[in-house]
Amino acid sequence: MHTTEIEVETGAREVVHDLTDACHWFLADAGARDGLLHVFVPHATAGLAIMETKAGSEDDLLRALRDLLPADDRWRHRHGSPGHGRDHVLPAFLPPYASVPVLAGDLVLGTWQSICLVDTNVDNPVRKVRLSFLAG
Repeated sequence: MHTTEIEVETGAREVVHDLTDACHWFLADAGARDGLLHVFVPHATAGLAIMETKAGSEDDLLRALRDLLPADDRWRHRHGSPGHGRDHVLPAFLPPYASVPVLAGDLVLGTWQSICLVDTNVDNPVRKVRLSFLAG
């Protein structure tokens, strides 16, 4: 297994950050052929999504998460920014892991799909992402 950890600066705002280019670079560096790319976010307040990007979907997802998980005082988990408890619920909806097939060194994604880090936690401006290639 070939693995590495990258850092992503998400800043102090809610963000959907496209990891697809980083995944391509990782696979090229690993000399990947056929197998699986496993992406893991070792954080209790971030998740991953495979989705269309650059067409407004990122903002749509963040808006939907705000509707579903409002940043208000309803949460029992109350440290950090107001509504921070919702950030700890996020991974139940957007898991902190994703596995994507790799064939001939390329990610097997749909035409418009990207691998994205979703971070609504404004208290942590830097995230780590573990990329692992498991050869087939």
